[in-house]
Amino acid sequence: MKAHEKVVIIGTGQAGVEVAFGLRANGWQGEITLIGESADIPHHLPPLSKAYLAGAATAESLYLRTPEAYQAQNIHLLSGIRVDAINREAAQVQLADGQTLNYDRLVLATGGRPRTMPADCAPLAEADNFCYLRTLSDAERIRLQLVPGNRMVVIGSGYIGLEVAASAIKKGMQVTLLTIADRVLDRVTAPLVSSFYERLHRAAGVDIQVNTQIAGFEMSADKQHVRAVVCTDGRRFDTDLVVAGIGLVPNCELASAAGLQVDDGIIVNELMQTSDPAIMALGDCARFRSSIYNRWVRIESVPNALEQARKIAAILCGKACRSEAAPWFWSDQYDIGLKMVGLSDGYERIVIRGSMEQPDFSVFYLRSNRALAVDTVNRPVEFNLSKQIVTDQLLIDPALLADESVPLKEIIAAARAEPNYA
Repeated sequence: MKAHEKVVIIGTGQAGVEVAFGLRANGWQGEITLIGESADIPHHLPPLSKAYLAGAATAESLYLRTPEAYQAQNIHLLSGIRVDAINREAAQVQLADGQTLNYDRLVLATGGRPRTMPADCAPLAEADNFCYLRTLSDAERIRLQLVPGNRMVVIGSGYIGLEVAASAIKKGMQVTLLTIADRVLDRVTAPLVSSFYERLHRAAGVDIQVNTQIAGFEMSADKQHVRAVVCTDGRRFDTDLVVAGIGLVPNCELASAAGLQVDDGIIVNELMQTSDPAIMALGDCARFRSSIYNRWVRIESVPNALEQARKIAAILCGKACRSEAAPWFWSDQYDIGLKMVGLSDGYERIVIRGSMEQPDFSVFYLRSNRALAVDTVNRPVEFNLSKQIVTDQLLIDPALLADESVPLKEIIAAARAEPNYA
């Protein structure tokens, strides 16, 4: 680390902001410039589909740091400015307003953007009641249209879709959720967990339609308003508001245009460096080889972004950094808290602790006797213990795991003492 070195961070989401403040906390003395395309003060994203839509949070309460904090830490925040290009030979970034900024270290925290509906569905860009949810302005646009008694169609059954549906139901709307999948949360949970959430939402009044493909949209004569969602089987759903949550696309275009290695994310090594050692990347846009799963992954998770930001700050300041932790995620729907740790891809069986008839259980995803991932519902203590199990790749006796009379702490102690169960 040199006192005069300049760090430029592209992206003002949680990852980018955490890198900037982490650098200062670790003693970085050089210049720090933080550039974001959004004109909003950097803010938390997860509450947008939860507390903010429900009216339980204000824009100010979502700030990652107060506006004064950037000045106090001598972090130059450039908001509402797009980066057009990276010139690696000159070690510069070109801004849309004509400025160029020199860097010694460049950090890409460009995040992602909502996956959009196919262009042939309808001219949706000008529709005042068709929304994606990624930014504060998106959330505000949706919140203003949560009118009791009005009809909403939610497209997509991932976290965003289900959280938006729950928030709309709480506001007294009539909600229909459409998904091309055969169950909700199909990419991240086991069928039994999907069934639990389908029962939860249906009991609250959400009309869930699975195996449903969108054919297009009926628009008003002036193309400014979606009147109905039309499905390939001929069904149509009249609506006053449509919210689509069908996935996220990593923002890798800058990196790709600069000649960096990109493959469903910006490729980084164990030091968070891209194929150019002077450029690092993290968060939703970065793809790395996980030492826990021994494969390449890209994690869309705030905790993962924060861990990687702290790692980058430590590396740049010559400090020791923590080893990889299992990624974790959370979702609040109604009064149910879902917390998940790990990646369940490749699991062979599940073990359930508790009863899925009640919102109080944990689901362990096992391959042999190793827990790849754990879903917990309203069990914060088991969630925290499960993070140890997944991160440390402990081998767990499934019979003990299924026996709720045996505390999870004892099971972990047994696994650490004798890690080679048959």
